[in-house]
Amino acid sequence: MRRTSVKGRSSSEKIVKDIKCATRKQYSAEEKFWIVLDDLRGKDSIAELCRKESISQGIYYKWSKDFMGEAC
Repeated sequence: MRRTSVKGRSSSEKIVKDIKCATRKQYSAEEKFWIVLDDLRGKDSIAELCRKESISQGIYYKWSKDFMGEAC
């Protein structure tokens, strides 16, 4: 099978990357705010909240830091 290289990647790898980028959910500032606020209510753990919202814990902590400022 012949592979076509596009900047070091095969064309199939580029197609997969393009699909992942196109289907990734983009959260609005309001959605991020409500997710962080949901954690502050303390009903669920951060891990449970992230699973429910389909986000990584790293993303959650970044949003939390952005909304709460550097003091947290």
